[in-house]
Amino acid sequence: MDDITLACNVYSYGRYRQRAFEHMKSIGIRYAEVSIGKPEDADEWLKQTEPYGLRISSVICPCDVSSDEGAEGFAPVARAVQRMGARIAFVSVHAGDLPLPDVYRRIRRLGDIAGDLGVKVAMETHPDLITNGDVASQTMRMVAHPNVGINFDTANIYYYNEGTDAVTEVRKVLPHVFSVHLKDTNGKPRTWYFPTLGQGVVDFPEIFRLLLEHGFRGPFTMELEGIEGENLSEEQQLERVAQSYNYVRGIVEQWKQSRQAST
Repeated sequence: MDDITLACNVYSYGRYRQRAFEHMKSIGIRYAEVSIGKPEDADEWLKQTEPYGLRISSVICPCDVSSDEGAEGFAPVARAVQRMGARIAFVSVHAGDLPLPDVYRRIRRLGDIAGDLGVKVAMETHPDLITNGDVASQTMRMVAHPNVGINFDTANIYYYNEGTDAVTEVRKVLPHVFSVHLKDTNGKPRTWYFPTLGQGVVDFPEIFRLLLEHGFRGPFTMELEGIEGENLSEEQQLERVAQSYNYVRGIVEQWKQSRQAST
């Protein structure tokens, strides 16, 4: 929508992924998030998306910070992201028992590699480096790289933490957000309950307001992971995507109207 990038993760379609790109185009989604296991996967995604006029906004990528050699191995992955036309390489990084100074140094190396290609590295809201706003802020301070930031996941905050909420946590990391996963939840920790956007506890209007007023323009990517035990038909799955997109599009339109009214 103009300069604001609204996207959809292809896996939001569940087992009906073969309908994803056709359906995205039909409801007005112009950007997709995909994943690669190896650099060669990039060509197949381009082959699938180009007939529908879709652009790839972010790519879920493998990365290895267990060794310096592993970090160097990110180079062909980052080149694949660039070749796909995406600007965000989405990674999940866990320090575990590794010495933190080594992990931070290797993450900086990921940033160097990506930055040389015009790509940014967005670290997912996962333990143990981006568990919540406080932990993520500490990681960002220690990494201190302009091409390394956060993928803020609106539901993972509840999944991995207690006693907080997405609005509270996003306020702590606004300068570091490179991408966002729009995912709703019932708010219960370690509970696989991620419904249609707008049907859970996440205050999406406030999340959008904070990020947009800070100057962030996306990608805001719908990640619809569903509810444990449900068995949606194809029609229901596609309707979940459409309803979610209409919901977030309405939030953006309302924000634009309120900004215009105030100027």
